[in-house]
Amino acid sequence: MSDPFTFRRLAAALVLLTATAAPASAESGGRAIVIPGRPGVPIIINGRDASYAMIEGDWGLERGTHVQPTIYGSRRVVYPEVGHYYPGSNRLPGYGRLEVEPPADRKLPKPAESFHQSWGAESLPPQPAPPTPMIEPQVLIAPPFDEPRPGPRPYR
Repeated sequence: MSDPFTFRRLAAALVLLTATAAPASAESGGRAIVIPGRPGVPIIINGRDASYAMIEGDWGLERGTHVQPTIYGSRRVVYPEVGHYYPGSNRLPGYGRLEVEPPADRKLPKPAESFHQSWGAESLPPQPAPPTPMIEPQVLIAPPFDEPRPGPRPYR
């Protein structure tokens, strides 16, 4: 190892290995800073605005596992209240129709006429096979390989 040429080759190989391995380790999902593609449009991850925040952890479409990312420097997104109506909560809806319960002693409408509809499918019966033609194919007889062929001799 005292030869300077061997030492230079080893140093060059080490530099080459470091230079080629650095981008691979940078892409391994360490830390990333989220920059929105359009100004004013937030990037929402798990209910947090991650615009211009740092994210740490292996996640995204390239990973085969589901790991929750750690988001540094984000703020919680507050969603506006919308007037949903859930009948189990015994609240009236904020908009839409009001449900009115009819009285129990009202006149009932006449019953609907009976209706029945059905569908079916079946295959066609098998067709007979067309008759095979009885024309015998032509037989070609090739000359044997050991006989010389007529014509010009091949170029050598």
